[in-house]
Formats: sequence, C-alpha cells, structure tokens
Amino acid sequence: GPAHLFRLAGKCFSFVESTYKYEFCPFHNVTQHEQTFRWNAYSGILGIWHEWEIDNNTFVGMWMREGDSCETKSRQTKVHLVCGKSNKLAYVSEPSTCVYSLTFETPLVCHPHSLLVYPTLTEALQRKWDEAEQLLYDELITDQGYKKILKEIFEEAGLLKATEEKEVEKQNKKISLEFETVEKCSKEYQQLSKEIKRLQDLLSQHGIAYKGNSGE
Repeated sequence: GPAHLFRLAGKCFSFVESTYKYEFCPFHNVTQHEQTFRWNAYSGILGIWHEWEIDNNTFVGMWMREGDSCETKSRQTKVHLVCGKSNKLAYVSEPSTCVYSLTFETPLVCHPHSLLVYPTLTEALQRKWDEAEQLLYDELITDQGYKKILKEIFEEAGLLKATEEKEVEKQNKKISLEFETVEKCSKEYQQLSKEIKRLQDLLSQHGIAYKGNSGE
C-alpha cells in the first residue's frame, strides 16, 4: 500500500458514539467497547487488518475482517479514508448487521496522487499492468478480462487477499507439478539405464573393457 500511510502504524484513534467507544488502529484492528455499567457490557474486535479496498485503481479504504463472531459470521469493518486537517476517526455506522463503516480523516490522503495504486507496485507488476492496458486498447481483451488481470496484479502485490479457491488451486497445481517432475525423472532414469546397458553390451561384444560403479 501507500508507504506514507504506514506512518499511522502503531497509533490508535478513538470515537465515542452514544454508549460505545470505537478504536481504530491502522494496519492492526478495530475494536468496540460498550461504556455502561451492565455486567455483560460488550467489548470486542470488529475486524483485523486484512486488505485494501480498491476502486478505479485507487486505494479508497481498508478492510478489517474476521472480528468477533456474530451469529453465523464474523464482524467486519470498512474504513473509508478521506482528506482532513488532522488524523481522527470522524464517523461510525453499522449499515448492515455486524458490518461496520468507519470514516477516518487524515491529511495524508489530501494530495490527488496520494492514493494511486500504480506507483506502489514493483516494476514487473507495473509492466504487467501496462501490457493489460495495451491489450484493452487493442481490443484483444474485454473489460472483464482487464479487471481480472488487475485483480491478479493486486493479489500478487499483497494488496488483496487471494480467494480460498485460488489458494487451493495453487496448491493442487504445485502438487501436480511435483508429481509430474518425479514421474518424468523416473522415466528418464529408466531410459538412461537402458542406454547404458546397451552401450555396455556393445563394448562387451567388441572385447573392450569398461569400468562400472563399485556396486556393479
């Protein structure tokens, strides 16, 4: 992600809404603490730093996922990054059950280029993006194909988490490749052994001595 935003790492920002205190610790987590005298007042994690939200090739927010359990799912929070005079948590809402929305103001995102994704990538991934742009321009790929390539680039850069299906596919491919390599090696060894045997027989026929391995 944007290197300048890592200045926020290790810091936490709080916001009080009604009887709840919310705390956002960039690149770490989001927590909620119920400020009442009830014996079972809620205090827990609304999400742990997971991945970036990218829209129109720009970083627009941070996803905090896999928080405390909430019925059949885990709590999660999207943190929107907006320009502000100082670093502060400005607004909190719960648009749907156990999915929270936080607005974080910071002067670190006020520059128009401060949240562009492209400059944060390695040269190799930038070239891959350039090639995708050219393919789209030449109409050799569809808009959907272009978006798929960008998603792969963002995943490779560690900005997005690869889906579980993709991880399983990657592991299966690795196992398949290893099996193929071992099988191929075994076949080549057998062919080589046959060739050595043929040459040994040929030398014997002509009465030429040869040195074999000590175990032979």
